[in-house]
Amino acid sequence: MSDTNSSRRTFLALAAAAPAALAIGGAAVAQTSEASSGALPGAGRAAVVTGSSRGIGAATARRLAREGYAVTVNYLTNADLAAQVVRDIETAGGRAIVRQADVADPAAVTALFDANDEAFGGVDIVVNNAGTINVGPLAQMTDAAFDRMIATNVKGSFNVLREAARRTRDGGRIISLSSSIINSPPPGTAAYAATKATQTFFSNVLAKELAGRNISVNPVAPGAVDTQLLRQHGEAALQGIPEATPLRRLGLPDDIANVIALLCSQDGAWIDGQTVFANGGLG
Repeated sequence: MSDTNSSRRTFLALAAAAPAALAIGGAAVAQTSEASSGALPGAGRAAVVTGSSRGIGAATARRLAREGYAVTVNYLTNADLAAQVVRDIETAGGRAIVRQADVADPAAVTALFDANDEAFGGVDIVVNNAGTINVGPLAQMTDAAFDRMIATNVKGSFNVLREAARRTRDGGRIISLSSSIINSPPPGTAAYAATKATQTFFSNVLAKELAGRNISVNPVAPGAVDTQLLRQHGEAALQGIPEATPLRRLGLPDDIANVIALLCSQDGAWIDGQTVFANGGLG
């Protein structure tokens, strides 16, 4: 075959493929335009935030409500604090309900999601935040303390993420709370760090299992955040942390809520299966 005929065949093949390529390109442009339209991503959508009566969970519930999401506020023991979070959201013009559930109980987690679906028609954001901490040398840790961390941080996360995988609508977000302590756990934190490292494995694998549904799955790993959960270990637990942090302060619940809100926005849509460290530079 002559070079001229070969070139002509190549040209005709490219010409025939051009409409399809243009169509694909047009679809991509349309998708980009839609993503950057400026519309509130939360309008008409709903979020479930576990462990949201206080601390990071409460700050996240309020922040997602400001973004337009209807929020299901979950608590384990403190109904008054959870009710206050709902009142804060409603006073600001948002929508929220409150439901008690121990995430370690799979039936309770199913009921929690059922209540959200009944109230709001489905779920688009799941923030797997409920957790507990107990620190101390392994030789001194009781079975009860260890079992509770496993029940809440590991089995509880499994229960929540299983429901999230089944129910989150296409295009949604699933976020778990890990901890920056998994990078370099100090003495006394082995059991707690192990339960938090679990969030990375759960999330990385779940992100792959949900491929094709445009659902991103990421753990957020805070550093030391000024919450009741941290302060319950006494002021000694806080000593030296601000000075060791490049930003020279403890984190605030709103700092972490802002990172979660970013992951839930269009700007965070390309982050998937990644552990996001939010710790003020504390290694």
